Amino acid sequence: MSASRVRRTVAGVLSVGVAGAGLLAAGAATLDALFPPPLDRLHDLSVTVTDRSGDPLRVFLNRSGAWRLPAGAEAVDPLFLGLLTAYEDRRFSQHPGVDPAAMARAAVQNLAAGRVVSGASTLSMQVARLLEPRPRTFSAKLVETARALQLEWRYGKPGVLGMYLTLAPYGGNVEGIRAASLTLFGKPPRELTVGEAALLVALPQAPSLLRPDRAAERARAARDKVLDRAVAAGVLAPRAAEEAKTEPVPSARLALPSSAPHLARTVKARHPAETVVATTLDGYLQRGLEDLARRERETLHERAGLAILVIDNRTRAVLAYVGSPDALDERRQGPIDMVRAVRSPGSALKPFIYGLGFDDGVIHPLTQVADVSTRFGDYAPRNFDRGFSGELTIREALQRSLNVPAVLVLDRVGPVRFADALRRAGARLVLPAGASQPGLPVALGGASISLWDMAGLYAGLARGGLTAPLRVEPDAPAGIESRLLSAAAAQQVRAILEGTAPPAGVVQDPAFQSASPIALKTGTSYGFRDAWAFGVTERYTVGVWVGRPDGTPSPDRFGRNTAAPLLYRVFDRLPRDRGRPAGPLAADATPPALLGRLSAGEAAGQPVAAARGLDKPRLVFPSDRMVLEALALDGTEPLKLSASGGRRPLSWLVNGRRVAISPIRRDAEWRPDGPGTVRITVVDADGRSDSATVEIR
Repeated sequence: MSASRVRRTVAGVLSVGVAGAGLLAAGAATLDALFPPPLDRLHDLSVTVTDRSGDPLRVFLNRSGAWRLPAGAEAVDPLFLGLLTAYEDRRFSQHPGVDPAAMARAAVQNLAAGRVVSGASTLSMQVARLLEPRPRTFSAKLVETARALQLEWRYGKPGVLGMYLTLAPYGGNVEGIRAASLTLFGKPPRELTVGEAALLVALPQAPSLLRPDRAAERARAARDKVLDRAVAAGVLAPRAAEEAKTEPVPSARLALPSSAPHLARTVKARHPAETVVATTLDGYLQRGLEDLARRERETLHERAGLAILVIDNRTRAVLAYVGSPDALDERRQGPIDMVRAVRSPGSALKPFIYGLGFDDGVIHPLTQVADVSTRFGDYAPRNFDRGFSGELTIREALQRSLNVPAVLVLDRVGPVRFADALRRAGARLVLPAGASQPGLPVALGGASISLWDMAGLYAGLARGGLTAPLRVEPDAPAGIESRLLSAAAAQQVRAILEGTAPPAGVVQDPAFQSASPIALKTGTSYGFRDAWAFGVTERYTVGVWVGRPDGTPSPDRFGRNTAAPLLYRVFDRLPRDRGRPAGPLAADATPPALLGRLSAGEAAGQPVAAARGLDKPRLVFPSDRMVLEALALDGTEPLKLSASGGRRPLSWLVNGRRVAISPIRRDAEWRPDGPGTVRITVVDADGRSDSATVEIR
């Protein structure tokens, strides 16, 4: 045959071969398109909610009830991969999904033994079986072989390896290297020791038989077999293998992370398509406060619970979120998220009433106010201790959380305006059933609000009076800021609250308290149903609620003796760098010599200043058009009359009849002889006077 003819023949054969290969490739592509690999199990993953560092806070079961976490080659130490391939598939990096040499070896060994003594499944074939479990038959083996080739063609070696690391069985409902590493060793797979890695290579061979918590010796033997084969393959030095054999095998399984159950459930629901959801929580702080909550619950009623919220004021990021001491405790209604539950705040809203009063010019921290028995129509507020303190400054009234002064200020600010200011700041007040507009009782807990919204308001005190939505997800938008108070009013409120004494039994380092004081406010709802405490520093806001979720009263449990001590224990777990104090109280606008006075009888927004004549006597109590409850009518105690200014002695007249004279003091006592309208007058030594018409009930 001539050379040219030979060349034509070879060319023809090659063209036929190329055409055949093309047809074969086209056929394979068609089959791949018609029969894609089933990836339903691979996509049915556990959802992991992480803290701000990416560490898991809580892991949820997948739809089939398994712990299955996604994993790729980057999730494990390279040594683990070396042990895995040395034991399961030595030529993994070389074959296309099926290892012909291993198949030939297995066939010879099985024929010689007359039974199956050796397998030839590659990691790719095992993945095919994990994706699509079938009975172990010859036809199933053929399908696995085809699928293995298809998987490698589609996803390559890294993709197939990731599927194995995600789906490999480890006994019970634990699947994949990450879930196995966490449940057996309590750490991610990149941190495994040599012995731990070898054990996790061995377990998928027979996960039920080799579970170390049930069959420790079998698990140990299987691990050692992996180590020996790794030495034979040159993956591991003999000495390293012997040292690894001395490691103990775990005797029990560990629970997967389950922190922040209420918040985790919420953010998981927001991202139904995500398998990893990040939060702003500090995992270490969160776990510490959950432990604290579990210890604290033992001091409470068997059906009582608590909630804790910690905020980084600089970013409004939530650092800790404890919705209940135990989300599984039905007796304490643990599944209810008490951070979001709407409850009566008691006196906890008072700082914002005073702050709006500062902004309106109604009051100043040094303004004097009369804390006396006062009736506002049909409403007569009482203090927590049922007594009254008489004349004192706004600063003292807020620090002592007195009720009548707060209602007096709210009467000037306006309850509707106050509620609207809170709404614009992002806080929702829930009025009692049947109420269409907020009234004065709002000052003392006559509406309901959540711990979440309350903490957001208090965080605004550290941010110059600006509020915005709190953040629990790092990628969440910052939100639109709203101004609740002016920067000056917010600073004044915070400065006043920094002067509040800590609760009994709480001892702080004086130097530390001076450098970074806590602005404290407590609250107790009617009937001791809810105990609240809020603490603000420049960097942190902490909110605490304690009570029974079912609304049953807890006698003698109130904000100052129950929630406030817990709040200080929370602050003990925060970094010591809490920022700077609020600064001094403003005194220049209203010097002490020119103190104003505030009472129910003055026109809204028009506090009377003593500057209208320092020498002229002025009635401090009562003031014009005030309605008084005369406790003297039942013989208990007289009404105290009080004045400022004027030259002593002061004479006191009721309806023109002198009832008392005060040579030294500026106050006097008077016992009404019955209900009605009277005119009370104070006259000084120079004959100057001041009068007020009041109603006695």
